[in-house]
Amino acid sequence: MFAAERRQLILEMVRANGAVSLRELARVVQTSEVTVRRDVRALEAEGLLDRRHGGAVLPGGFTRESGFPQKAHLATAEKTAIADLAASFVEEGEAIVVGAGTTTQELARRLARVPGLTVVTNSLLVAQALAHANRVEVVMTGGTLRGSNYALVGSGAEQSLQGLRVSKAFLSGSGLTAERGLSTSNMLAASVDRALVQAAAEVVVLADHSKIGTDTMFQTVPTDLITRLVTDDPPAHDDRAVTELQALADQGVQVSVAGAQEGTSGPGGDTAPARQQRRDMPLPGPRRQVPGAGLRAATALGEQNGGAERARVADLRRR
Repeated sequence: MFAAERRQLILEMVRANGAVSLRELARVVQTSEVTVRRDVRALEAEGLLDRRHGGAVLPGGFTRESGFPQKAHLATAEKTAIADLAASFVEEGEAIVVGAGTTTQELARRLARVPGLTVVTNSLLVAQALAHANRVEVVMTGGTLRGSNYALVGSGAEQSLQGLRVSKAFLSGSGLTAERGLSTSNMLAASVDRALVQAAAEVVVLADHSKIGTDTMFQTVPTDLITRLVTDDPPAHDDRAVTELQALADQGVQVSVAGAQEGTSGPGGDTAPARQQRRDMPLPGPRRQVPGAGLRAATALGEQNGGAERARVADLRRR
């Protein structure tokens, strides 16, 4: 495929989806991410799109949010791996909140197998994924339906969360940086996410590598309040993502990287079910206390692994 044809196809994909990861662009145009990055840079110079960390968006994409149909087809393999790993942090009998998003929807599908679970959510898609789980109780917030992502927002949703206390909140967003934490492009969604955070003792953020280092308009969870980040392995050439992940770990966020699943050989050469591979980045020392954080900060301190995990960071940098 000639460069002009590639770039036209890339531009059409971004126009159709609002935002597309470099990995997905490379897959569709059947070339390397290095070549795609060069094409995206050329299109940006012409003012036809904007580069974002790990992908491309329409001009002005800082304020634009893709709808659910577009998001559902982005980074599907990464979201699956992240959801598999995130589900391992949920225990039988827990009460949790799960926010809106395509990654949290994937998580919900896996939570249907956790007995005695209570899930509070403002997402119709999360509730739908759990609707037929006999051993899971689903509690919906009130609020006004936001059709672009099938989520309940507004004062009704926020008020229904007042006085609620659960063990964990699982949230996703449009971007995540060490400086500002989790952010989103919509003010109403950000406000409800903040209310979800206030209800939880621990905050677990689910974000694929294309969102790492991306900053959007409305902050939802400051870095100080994020207990854990569950993400996927960034591409080998993506030094910026590795640097950002280390910066998050340095600020006390427990970074858990979901790797490829692998099967194990059983008796007679049979292959056992695949198991989720996981790599954690170390916390460097005591996390600074944040006024009002209380139990969330204490939980983060209790998850430190010490210097023995440093080799894993070196391994991530080599990848």
